[in-house]
Amino acid sequence: MESLEATTWDVLIAGTGLQQSLLALALSCSGKKILHVDRETYYGGAHAAFSLQEAENWVNTVDSHGHSSSFTGATIKQQRDISGVETTTTDSRKLSFSRAYSLSLSPQIIYTRSNLLPNLVSSKVYRQLEFQAVGSWWLYEPGDAKSSGEGVHDFTEKSSIAPLEEKQSGYLRRVPNGREDVFADKTIDLRSKRLLMKFLKFISDYESKPEIWESETPSPFPSFLFSRFNLPATLHGPLLALTLSPNGPQETTTGYALPRIARHLRSIGMFGPGFASVVARWGGGSEIAQVACRAAAVGGAVYVLGNGIQDIDRSKGSLDGNEKTPKPEKLVEVHLAGGERIKARWIVGGDQDVTSPSKSMLPPSTPSDDNQRHDQCRSISVVSSPLSSLFPVLVEGAPPPAVSVVIFPSESLSKDKHEVSPPVHILAHSSDTGECPSGQCVLYASISSSVEIGYILLDEAIKRLLECLKQEEQAAEVLWSMHYQQRSQRSSVISREQTARPGSQSGQQSSKDTLIFPSPTLDLAFDDCMLEQVQEAWREITAADPQSNFMVFDDRQGFEADTSEAD
Repeated sequence: MESLEATTWDVLIAGTGLQQSLLALALSCSGKKILHVDRETYYGGAHAAFSLQEAENWVNTVDSHGHSSSFTGATIKQQRDISGVETTTTDSRKLSFSRAYSLSLSPQIIYTRSNLLPNLVSSKVYRQLEFQAVGSWWLYEPGDAKSSGEGVHDFTEKSSIAPLEEKQSGYLRRVPNGREDVFADKTIDLRSKRLLMKFLKFISDYESKPEIWESETPSPFPSFLFSRFNLPATLHGPLLALTLSPNGPQETTTGYALPRIARHLRSIGMFGPGFASVVARWGGGSEIAQVACRAAAVGGAVYVLGNGIQDIDRSKGSLDGNEKTPKPEKLVEVHLAGGERIKARWIVGGDQDVTSPSKSMLPPSTPSDDNQRHDQCRSISVVSSPLSSLFPVLVEGAPPPAVSVVIFPSESLSKDKHEVSPPVHILAHSSDTGECPSGQCVLYASISSSVEIGYILLDEAIKRLLECLKQEEQAAEVLWSMHYQQRSQRSSVISREQTARPGSQSGQQSSKDTLIFPSPTLDLAFDDCMLEQVQEAWREITAADPQSNFMVFDDRQGFEADTSEAD
């Protein structure tokens, strides 16, 4: 790698996570010399997507990173012999070949109102991506779907799914997808519908009515619903579901819930009827990161995987001046794990990719701060059934959905009614996502909990989900599953002030030449603050005017729009 050392790099980007990859894309037409490295041998960072064999290799190495890794406690459960699987098998009751799967470590939905989508369009990389609709949202209800009482007893078509057994342990209730669904839902009495419509009218423009909600920002959201709108408790669950909150009802604040419900409802119909969010085919955020990196490579960026930053030594930096920068600039010497010593003007990376004194890119203050979780248990399950009943077409003219969302509310999985447990969220991905073979389905489950309790509740949620679908589906079983814990260190990032970074070898002060992105949030929906951080880094590196266009590019040669080769 002699050329790496012989080149003076304008920007060294460490890690190929979503933030770093979007930054590489944003800088791809800047004319700067960019070196993009990653100590891992795969793209995507925390958003990586794996085949079965790659997932097994990842599990074997994830804990070796110790506390420097976002992931820990990874295990594969119900593992089948991947090497012995016939590559030609079409039997959905068996695992297919390893590369027939593309399993995402951090699956997220992207709301159609997200700023990410127009930036992918203006940068022209959208032509290399294929997005698919997120359809129904389902809420698990313990008990008998046919029992009388305050709950559910008269369903509209496709509004519920219940197990075949006479003694039912629970059922799935579809969350109303807007005003039309509310009016058609026979499980809601007329008075409750009127109250709910009043809330929906409020939420459509809630920012203009601070006198209603501002004083109750820190209050539990259910208290706000009851005190301000007199909404019965039976309607709290569907609204809480739309927040995707990792916490229980009393820990989910009004300030957290309102912008998220508004985001969901305002996104419906943006790109077509019947859906509010999308996912990128072939691996979600991993696919977006790879497409962004390919565009950066076309723009001249150099990529080196399996070779990350080992150390940063500012004591051996040098001054550099040329016709473009007549004023000498300080260069930083960076030692890579492969032994190379390179010089760069800027260093940008994730919190775990840059191991030296640094300057942190703090996220802007958002209402999510009071609900930010720091540890999350996750599981990925490959199921031997397409689970088609989870993916109905919601309205005429809507695209066939490839993803559905299933929420097990707080305490719905507890055997003791006095036992408190967080909600479990499941993102069900059909084979149309390209993440599994036809006839199968991938279930991504998550819970904000310790490993000891979290893995048990995740398995219980998957079990109950499959039980609920027995009436609609052929007997489904979990063919393969992986459990792991993901950590977010968002609250522990260093401030922008110049302070020494603990554990650094040089012990020097942080420098303006190094930017560190905070750890990705654990939200199940893409958070636009990630894009804001990328834009802030881009402006600082390019010294761009605040009015400059961000990620607005002309077509360029070498980056063909051939989505047929995406797989």
